[in-house]
Amino acid sequence: MAKFLVSYTWIQGAGQGRERDHTMIRCFAPVRSVHAFHNHTIRFVTPKLTANSSSSSLLSTRREALTVSIVTTTLEILISSFSASSSAAAAAAAELLELPNSGGVKALDLRLGRGPVPVDGDQVAIHYYGRLAAKQGWRFDSTYDHKDQSGEPIPFLFILGSGKVIPGIEAAVRSMKVGGICRVVIPPSQGYQNTSQEPIPPNFFDRQRLFTTIFNPTRLANGEGSTLGTLIFDIELVSLRH
Repeated sequence: MAKFLVSYTWIQGAGQGRERDHTMIRCFAPVRSVHAFHNHTIRFVTPKLTANSSSSSLLSTRREALTVSIVTTTLEILISSFSASSSAAAAAAAELLELPNSGGVKALDLRLGRGPVPVDGDQVAIHYYGRLAAKQGWRFDSTYDHKDQSGEPIPFLFILGSGKVIPGIEAAVRSMKVGGICRVVIPPSQGYQNTSQEPIPPNFFDRQRLFTTIFNPTRLANGEGSTLGTLIFDIELVSLRH
């Protein structure tokens, strides 16, 4: 249940024969997801009164009525704000879901495609960013860096189900529609098992760093194999051809 701290201040001032009354409401609403506070200040100014018609009893009655009304309204605003913040936090914390029969590959749709779904035997074209979890998300390859003579990025082509590509990418592509983008976390068992599996970074130094990390014999002997080869790919399914 959300808790709100509400405080108000009554300020009375006079100037040029007229009195002006201010009521300032300051409310604080905690947001659990970020451990911070929403600070809302609402200022209301009552209508001007002539010096002859104003009285302490009238001002007191008006102040009490206005205070109750403002507190009620402010709480309604803050509750709506709290609900909206909670919904946004829940959306931001959306979890990756494990793909069926994928060996533990988890995926999150970043953009849903509207085209056909590929099947084994189709030639598919994808763009991707490939990152290595063991190196704090180091990006070891990206098709957007592979340019043709006109400067356009060259997509990666392969035959779905051929076995030439790491299984985690194939599992992800099977779950997508053309035009879609998804983020996948690929466990070592569905990632690189040898240095000939595609996609292979074209840059020699990137390739060397990738494979010496994944297949590091000392760290594998220390039981770190479950984390060394974890991959993160952002994949866009550009097109397919039957």
